[in-house]
Amino acid sequence: MTLQENSSSIDFSLADKDNKIHTLSKIKSEYLVLYFYPKDNTQGCTIEATDFTRLQNDLKKVGAEIIGISGGNNITKAKFCEQHNLKILLLSDEDFAVCKKYGVYGEKSFMGKKFFGIKRTTFIIKNKKIIKVYENVSAAGHGPQVLDFLESKN
Repeated sequence: MTLQENSSSIDFSLADKDNKIHTLSKIKSEYLVLYFYPKDNTQGCTIEATDFTRLQNDLKKVGAEIIGISGGNNITKAKFCEQHNLKILLLSDEDFAVCKKYGVYGEKSFMGKKFFGIKRTTFIIKNKKIIKVYENVSAAGHGPQVLDFLESKN
């Protein structure tokens, strides 16, 4: 089950494209946009990541930092960032342990086939509490939707 609003966020440490480890509890921004996406360099994930990159300065203005998490490794993250000029922090959850803790890894279906994977989900976190959850996210337009929510908080 996906973590819900008013739940405490779950701490983790994961590597980025440069194999640098980032720990959730060490993030100091007022808000954290923690988004889980299915796979590096796929159409929907590219749309979402480029939107968040484009909006990164606006998100910083409202006190938000953004972190994207998916499977893959530092090599897939580096290629994804390089190919699409992504400037946001993307972390590798190779064994899906963090995805499972947040309840975003599970059975999915596409074109009649069932498989396990990451369900596109975004958590807005403030003071280690989840204040907003977006489930079954549509990649197109999600970045502005998140920005609008955060601007309404300021």
